[in-house]
Amino acid sequence: MHGQIGGDNNEPDVIPFARAAKGAPSVEADQLDRAGQTILQLLHRAASVAEESSRRALDTAQKLSQQLREAEDGIAELEAAVTAHSDRAERAEQWLHRIYTEIEDRFLRQEDGRRSTQRPMGRRA
Repeated sequence: MHGQIGGDNNEPDVIPFARAAKGAPSVEADQLDRAGQTILQLLHRAASVAEESSRRALDTAQKLSQQLREAEDGIAELEAAVTAHSDRAERAEQWLHRIYTEIEDRFLRQEDGRRSTQRPMGRRA
């Protein structure tokens, strides 16, 4: 466990660092080279994972942004339709009021006038 990160004995990327005996500089340099290469490999892997995560996040953000624009366009169309139907309903109400007034003026008031000019049947003068 000494010299390893995380305590997992199965990790192939961790190289134990041991001091070389005096007079063996080539072994020490070899260990440093391997440790440096391993660190660089881990950094490259981490960078690749980060780039892929960033790329996926960007793709997702673009898709969601497109969906939001489409939803906003749909809302705008629905709002326009509501306004058009509201205006049409208001015009229909105005026409109904005009028709009602015309019926009242032409038929109901004329009939009231006829009733007032006619004598009641039971009375004769």
